[in-house]
Order: sequence, then structure tokens, then C-alpha cells
Amino acid sequence: MISFQIEDIVSLEEFIAVLNSSGLAERRPMDNPNQLQKMLIGSNLIITARDSGKLVGILRALSDFSYRCFIADLAVEKAYQKQGLGKKLIQMARSTSTDARLFLFAAEGAITFYEKLGFQLHDHCYQLKPEDQLN
Repeated sequence: MISFQIEDIVSLEEFIAVLNSSGLAERRPMDNPNQLQKMLIGSNLIITARDSGKLVGILRALSDFSYRCFIADLAVEKAYQKQGLGKKLIQMARSTSTDARLFLFAAEGAITFYEKLGFQLHDHCYQLKPEDQLN
């Protein structure tokens, strides 16, 4: 049976395993465990899906629990995808602050998933990569 819960932290090993098994590792700094650990520690909202204790899904976010919630990672093991786990993780994130807007960057292969859930493309999202100079 799958259980869903908010956790203060998950282990780096569990995080790496779910990123690898979900396909999200392709777009994460897997060669830098120190950075992955900082990503976990810096998150103030971690929601997990566990099957008999084993981490099979994770939502990692930054939220003020009032106005904005930025979903940084949503990863579900491939063997558990298309069973509603991702949607349930997002529903739990939303329930932590019902007035907050949820924001995320969608991987190319996940665009239809987010659109099906009701997410809308935002035209005013900008990024400044670490290698880009601030003018």
C-alpha cells in the first residue's frame, strides 16, 4: 500500500535512487552529490510516496505556504507512473497552502501531464543560469 506524507528530510541515497528510477536524473546534477544534498536541505516542503517504506515518489518544493509554492522536483519511479501518484503529491502540496499558486518547470515529456491536471503555461517566467552574468 502506498502512503503519502510530508517529511522533514529524505536521505540522499533515497533521493538519488528515485531520481534515477524516474528518469528525472537526466536533468539533475547527478555527478554532484554535494549539490543534491543541498537541494534536499534547502527545500522547505518535501512530500513523499512510499510503498512499504521504500521511497517511490517525491515532490520537493520551496513555499511560503501562503502566496507561492515553487515545485522544484516531482519524481515517481517509472514502475509506479500512471497510477496517480504524481497527482496525489501535487494535491498534497496544494493542500499545504490553498491560497498559493503552484509553479514548476515541466520536462518536455511531462507537459501533457501537467496540462491534463490544469496547469497553464505562464508567459513571464525568466531564468538566469549560474554561468550567465547579471548585467
